[in-house]
Amino acid sequence: MTAPETPATRQAPLTVRVFTQRFSSTPLGARLARHLALHQLDAWGLPHGTETSDTAALLVAELGANAVTHGRVPGRDFEVTLKLLGRTLRIEVSDTRGELRPPSPGTHRPTLPLLAETGRGLLLVEALADRWDVLDRVPLGKTVVAELDLPR
Repeated sequence: MTAPETPATRQAPLTVRVFTQRFSSTPLGARLARHLALHQLDAWGLPHGTETSDTAALLVAELGANAVTHGRVPGRDFEVTLKLLGRTLRIEVSDTRGELRPPSPGTHRPTLPLLAETGRGLLLVEALADRWDVLDRVPLGKTVVAELDLPR
């Protein structure tokens, strides 16, 4: 016989939603990744134009642009995965170029010239995401993960 359920022992069910799609390693692929991510978030109840949706769109756009610029291997796609895990949105962007890894969070980055046109993307990711990291991808490549804590 089991003990009766009380508010202290009752847990809310955890809903996990996952969206994964591969895209061509081109600027068009990166734009399509952003567009489909926004569409998926809207379907999950995170509507267009909200702070969470806008932040997620910027993260997918930046990480997708990095994947096609720095992680591109001819003939290989990049992959975007969105995971809605309770009150956390996890964005994963994977490419097959494992030898070119961005610096991990908290690592010293060289100072950029004031008028440099590139090199600030991960600063944007660091500023927007609640957490982020660079992980090895098996069998090859890397995955950059950014997480957003969703408002209650």
